[in-house]
Amino acid sequence: MHKIQVEDKEFEIFLENDTINKRIRLMGIQMNVDYENKCPLFIGVLNGSFLFMADLIKEVNIPCEVAFMRVASYEGTSSSGQVKELIGLPANIKDRDIIVVEDIVDTGLTLTHILKMIKEKNPASVKVASLLLKPSALKYEIEDLAYVGFEIPNEFVVGYGLDYNGLGRNLIDIYRATEA
Repeated sequence: MHKIQVEDKEFEIFLENDTINKRIRLMGIQMNVDYENKCPLFIGVLNGSFLFMADLIKEVNIPCEVAFMRVASYEGTSSSGQVKELIGLPANIKDRDIIVVEDIVDTGLTLTHILKMIKEKNPASVKVASLLLKPSALKYEIEDLAYVGFEIPNEFVVGYGLDYNGLGRNLIDIYRATEA
């Protein structure tokens, strides 16, 4: 099995790029149907969502706009439980159809914080698209989670935008940490 090293951790292949792209294509098709005759605003949550967002947008053939926001809650391999807003939301999202694009939802803390901030600005609708979801790690119910690429076990993953201490985002596949 193909293994890689990122800093002090060893990872093994988990989701290959071809599999990821096929799933994103299906998510895009669904969004084209769901948002027909609308112009949604995709808001990518940086840094992790940038590859997923880029590939997802290529599959969306309806009129749409793109923006990014950035929050931080991670330190090392586990959530710190702290959400720090770094770069805010686009100025006017009132009466807009919003699709928040996340790389991964685990505890749901960060996403809950983001959704609260967005809903305070009175959008027409809010949905979430996440490439990965860790159902067993969820501590907050995310009712707006409409598009999920893959449900995965509560394991640490890296690649395709996801990092370990800032490294590994550039890997085209997703890897999971191997047991030490």
